[in-house]
Amino acid sequence: MSIKRGGHTFDGYDKPIRTPNHPSGKSHAVVVKADGKPKLIRFGMQGAKPKPPRKGESAADKAKRASFKARHAKNLAKGKTSAAYWANKVKW
Repeated sequence: MSIKRGGHTFDGYDKPIRTPNHPSGKSHAVVVKADGKPKLIRFGMQGAKPKPPRKGESAADKAKRASFKARHAKNLAKGKTSAAYWANKVKW
């Protein structure tokens, strides 16, 4: 099942895609079902240098990830309808 929203085609709900050249400056987009309706969420800063967990990472990388999670904790708690939730899941 494909979903068309915002000039993009998504494989389904909760399936993020990259939008590297989008003029909004956001690097990804996802369609979620909110209150029974599809909702397009754009998230992530283009050109950001996220640091997902990996083997042998530096303390600075861990600190950068922890800072992002602390800074956006309130929005992360909102769940799938927040851009911070998806940025955390996909990029961090």
